[in-house]
Amino acid sequence: MKKTPAKKAARSAAKPAPDNSGRPVIDLVPSFLRLKKILVPVDFSEFSAKAIKYAARFAEQFGATLVLTHVVEPVHYPESVIIPPEMEEANRERLKLARASLAEFVKKQVPAGIPTETATRLGHPFSEIGAVAKDFDVDLIVIATHGHTGLKHLFLGSTAERVVRLAPCPVLTVRAQEHEFV
Repeated sequence: MKKTPAKKAARSAAKPAPDNSGRPVIDLVPSFLRLKKILVPVDFSEFSAKAIKYAARFAEQFGATLVLTHVVEPVHYPESVIIPPEMEEANRERLKLARASLAEFVKKQVPAGIPTETATRLGHPFSEIGAVAKDFDVDLIVIATHGHTGLKHLFLGSTAERVVRLAPCPVLTVRAQEHEFV
């Protein structure tokens, strides 16, 4: 029976190959998986920082760009459908502050050498995260979950849960109490 190039590649991928340190490395990720852009929604919490750590490891492995986004929920004026100019100005100011905060967060949390892009949006987080994923043509979303249960989950909802349901690409959720990368 003749060996095909695909079988040879599969066999060589299964064999440990030494890395620069001389330790064996097993390539567990299929060669057809390509990540070019990874989206990380940021709410400036320690949970977001943890999601960035996970995403950064993927970005390093695949040579991908991290796209970090923060969504500002708009100030609503409940008594009228017409938004007064003061509310529009307040929303513009909140977006401006969010852009500056996101830039600072990226400097602190993203390891040097990883290409990044940022996007700040106004709207409902779960829908805007999906829109950013489409606009930037991302291959993976890495999102932190705060792990609320019971009444907190009922009243606060779960942005991560909604993103998983509505996302145009695969989503990796990072829990607060999860193992760390070595």
